[in-house]
Amino acid sequence: MKKTRLPPSSVGYVDDPLRPILGHAGVMEGNEEVEPHTHPRAQLACAASGVLRVITHDGTWVIPPTQAVWVPGGLEHRVLALSTAKVQHLFVDAVQFAELPTQCAVLEVSPFLRELIQRTISYGPDYSPDSPCARLVAVLGDELQALEPSPLYLPQAEDRRISRIMEALRADPADARELGEWALLVGASSRTLARLFLRETGMGFAQWRQQLRLQEAVNLLGEGRSVTEVALMLGYRSPSAFVAMFRKALGKPPKQYCLDTEG
Repeated sequence: MKKTRLPPSSVGYVDDPLRPILGHAGVMEGNEEVEPHTHPRAQLACAASGVLRVITHDGTWVIPPTQAVWVPGGLEHRVLALSTAKVQHLFVDAVQFAELPTQCAVLEVSPFLRELIQRTISYGPDYSPDSPCARLVAVLGDELQALEPSPLYLPQAEDRRISRIMEALRADPADARELGEWALLVGASSRTLARLFLRETGMGFAQWRQQLRLQEAVNLLGEGRSVTEVALMLGYRSPSAFVAMFRKALGKPPKQYCLDTEG
């Protein structure tokens, strides 16, 4: 299905130091994508329901409702809805907060932070500096600076041989071929491929493939598929092996990870 391109929100371009954090909410359908763009304000992108994917030149981040992705100001990115998603974004004047991330990162969203985000959005973008919303924003800024990164990140690569392997695995995350088999396909030794994966992604081949499977698992779980179905689709011999991998990587079992935050 052809994606529908959407323009970026104008809120990210607001230049107003008296309103350091501005909220925005909306709905994206599963075939919609916000076109590549940059804006001066940093962005915390999250969803009350559905799953989003944020893509930059350096990598891909997947966001279930329990997570958010931080995008520094001035970084080109695009946002894709993997399923119908109720989006909730914050646009932040990062100059006013000393401890915010300087690179893209997936961050854990606590129930308290979720409530702060929703309340800030409800006030709208035109709050005054001495309003209740301004006081709420000060608390929200403290919470944002204390966020912990989550490992849902998938780096890209420039080398054409590595890129070819990545494209094939994205098309079929259950593909179990090891580097020796990929080496025959792309015309490089397994030792060369191992070195290139580490140099270009900071990960070994097996770790990169696991990250891909984690992202795809979050996507499939967000679509409402069962744990057993997801495990088999990703090439695991048993649901228990998939659950063990998921829990070890992300700290909680699959059933808890993608729960909608509404209700």
